Amino acid sequence: MNHELKDKAARGFAWGMLNNGAVQVLGALIGILLLRRLDTTDYGKITMLMVFASLGSVLQEGGFIAALCNLKVRTHRDYNAVFWLQAAIGTSLYIILFFCAPLIARFYNIPELTWLARFLFLGFFFSSLGTVQRAYLFVNLMNREMCIVNIVAVVLSGCVSVAMAWTGCGYWSLAAQNVLYILFVAILSWYYSPWRPSFQIDIRPAWKMFGFGCKLLLTNIVNTLSSNILGLLLGRFYGEHQTGIYGTARKWDDMCANTINGMLTGVAQPVLSRVTDDNARYRKVFRKMLRFVSFISFPCMLGMGLIAREFLLLVVGQKWEESAMLLSMLSIYGAIFPLATLYSQMTISQGRSSINLWNTVCLSALVILGLIVLIPYGIYAMVVYFICLNLIWLFVWQFFAWRLIRLSLWDALRDVLPFLVISLAVMSFTWWVTRPIENILCLLICKVVLAAALYLGIIYLSGAKIMREALQFVLHRTVQMDE
Repeated sequence: MNHELKDKAARGFAWGMLNNGAVQVLGALIGILLLRRLDTTDYGKITMLMVFASLGSVLQEGGFIAALCNLKVRTHRDYNAVFWLQAAIGTSLYIILFFCAPLIARFYNIPELTWLARFLFLGFFFSSLGTVQRAYLFVNLMNREMCIVNIVAVVLSGCVSVAMAWTGCGYWSLAAQNVLYILFVAILSWYYSPWRPSFQIDIRPAWKMFGFGCKLLLTNIVNTLSSNILGLLLGRFYGEHQTGIYGTARKWDDMCANTINGMLTGVAQPVLSRVTDDNARYRKVFRKMLRFVSFISFPCMLGMGLIAREFLLLVVGQKWEESAMLLSMLSIYGAIFPLATLYSQMTISQGRSSINLWNTVCLSALVILGLIVLIPYGIYAMVVYFICLNLIWLFVWQFFAWRLIRLSLWDALRDVLPFLVISLAVMSFTWWVTRPIENILCLLICKVVLAAALYLGIIYLSGAKIMREALQFVLHRTVQMDE
């Protein structure tokens, strides 16, 4: 059983890396084509609606994927109950938001948002029909299948979106990309999942899971609000242009961070849930994941901040230069986001979703309150506050790690700080050395090559074991998760 878990974790991480890496690279290529064709106001409109779309998505999913994962034994009745409940929720949610769309348009004083919102919110209904199939793939660590699903969905929805943008459809092309991606994911999840619903409808097993799932639902609602509140406030008080500038920076930051985060979430909870009976082993597995995430996240995200201006100027043009500074700032948040996610997964796998809920509620309340207070001071002050608060809150997560699995702050710092310090030193040195270079393309290449060489060289010379383990992931070899 030990060997099986290690092998599944290793293959899960490997496929997770391929899945998220390929999806984000393809998404980036499609995004570049769209950014070159569309303007800031097109992205501004979509960013304004994303808080409602994200909230609807969270309400529709309801925390049932994690709840199913945490069941020791899952039966057809469990899956069937969740399927029919999800279908009912998704349909009801779309009908409600369909009639609320004019109110959203009135809130922003942009009439054309009414039908744009009604089209974008179709994603709730499509997603509800594939939730259980996605849960089946997730619970059974079918990462290869999830990889294929996501890649095909990104390619198909992206091709349609780019074609629409080139024929002058504007912001409708962005909405189509979102809706079609969800639809294709649902269809392909049905194809790869062997489970099928029956018409013997009994939702009682789903209600039994609701005690666990509702806490995750509330957590995700609050977390979604805090994550998207800045876009909502900018749309209401600063207009489409500023919202589009921020939305573009946030999109690229999320794209990079979600590559790492998606790789983690596809494996963390299923693996951690299987070792909860052995606290010492659980702590070792968690620390291994903490080191791996730090090894990847800090250089990638801080490196993104280092090259933000050159990257945007080269790939999407001068009109998006305003997003560069925001992208550099948000890359700090992107670097710590996977760590916060790992701590969150730890509380969930321990069956303590209430801790996850109240921790997220408190953080989100402070985020929302602070951003509202800072509205008169502009977007940069709001972004700085958002980043600093999330950074400080890692220590709150660590406190609960000590309470639940007896992971001390000292041990956590030993796992995280070396990679953070090396990454900061490498990025600072690279920035200083490359300052005289004036050619944008040459500057970008020099920054990437020098930073990557320095970081990997220092890690190798320091004898960090995590580098060997990362290579083992790539080579599909078993990782000793509990060493």
